[in-house]
Amino acid sequence: MIAKAEAKFLRISPSKVRQVIDLVRDKSAMEAEAILVNLSKRPKEYLAKILKSAVANAKVKGFNTSELYISRIVCNPGPSWKRFKAAAFGRAAPIKKRTSHIRIELDINKR
Repeated sequence: MIAKAEAKFLRISPSKVRQVIDLVRDKSAMEAEAILVNLSKRPKEYLAKILKSAVANAKVKGFNTSELYISRIVCNPGPSWKRFKAAAFGRAAPIKKRTSHIRIELDINKR
């Protein structure tokens, strides 16, 4: 059985989120939470909130929270907001404000 949680249209670049995701992939839920608390990167706030939601979903399904580990965690790009900033000689330079979709799946250890 798997417990899932996801957040969509988060206003942060997927490449920045993936740096933090690599630190918590395949860790237990408790260990991942401890790593996120002691990290000083902005995606940790989003990931901690989604992880907390996935653990709560697992509790509702009847899992023991001490046996949970992150079986799958992905960050896919969402739609980009197109904006323009002023450039030299009256031109405009495009800016892409990127968004992310983050999904966490928890499973129980089969050791």
